[in-house]
Amino acid sequence: MLIDLKGKTALVTASTGGIGRAIAGGLAACGAKVVLNGRSEQSTARAKEGLLSEQPQAQVETVAADISNAAGCDAVLKAAPEVDILVNNAGVYGAKDFFEIGDAEWDVYWETNVMSGVRLSRAYLPRMGKKGWGRVVFISSESARNIPAEMIHYGVSKTALLSLSRGLAKRMAGSGVTVNAVLPGPTISDGFKAMLADEAARTGKSIEELAREFVMAHRPSSVLQRAASVEEVANMVVYVCSPQASATSGAALRVDGGVVDDIV
Repeated sequence: MLIDLKGKTALVTASTGGIGRAIAGGLAACGAKVVLNGRSEQSTARAKEGLLSEQPQAQVETVAADISNAAGCDAVLKAAPEVDILVNNAGVYGAKDFFEIGDAEWDVYWETNVMSGVRLSRAYLPRMGKKGWGRVVFISSESARNIPAEMIHYGVSKTALLSLSRGLAKRMAGSGVTVNAVLPGPTISDGFKAMLADEAARTGKSIEELAREFVMAHRPSSVLQRAASVEEVANMVVYVCSPQASATSGAALRVDGGVVDDIV
C-alpha cells in the first residue's frame, strides 16, 4: 500500500517529541506538509531540525503555542488557517489518587486533553467540509476503556475523546471528512522513558526490558506482552489519515497490544 499525501497539510499538536513527533515524521514521509506544534520556539525549532535531518526533502512548518487554553488555540489557527489533516495529540497524564485531585488539576486535564481538540476541531472541520476532504484524529488511550484506578482523571479525559470523535464523525457524515480516535496502550514515549530512567540507571536494564516488565506487571492482559514503539502507533495514525482509509470514520482504533480484553 502506497500512501500518498502530497498536496495535503497536516497539523499535529504536541509534536516535538514522543508519539506526536513520530506521527509528524510518518505523515511527512508520505509527502504531507507538516505543521509541528509545541509550547516553545526552542522545542519546535529542535523538532523541525531533527525531522529535516531525517527527511531533507520534508516540508515542515512550526507554531509555538500552548493549546491548553483558548489563546494558544487561536495562535495555532492564525499560523495555520487551512489544514487537511488534524491530529489532536496534545495531552497530559500522571498517576495520582482520585481523592487528592482538586478542581484546578481536573481543569488542567480537561482543558489540555479535551478542550484543545474541541477548539481546533470546531475551527477546522467546517473548512474541511467545504473542500470535501479532511481527516481528524484524536489520540485517546486504552485507559479510555480500561480506566486505571491510579489515573481516573486521565481515563475520564480519554473516554471523553471517544464520545467527541464519534459524535463529530456523525456530524460530518457524507462530507468526505472522516473523524476517528486511535487508542495506544503502553508505549515507549519520551514520558515513559523519563518515568523509567532512574530504574534503568539503578538496574542497568534497558528501557525496552523495563517497559516489558511494566506491561507484564501492570497490564498483564497484554497479548503483545511488551510496550509498543511510537512508530507503531504512528503507523496506525498515518493510515487513518490516508485516502485509503476513506471508509473508516467514527471508529476507535486500538494500538494497545490487546490490553483491553474483548473482541470488538
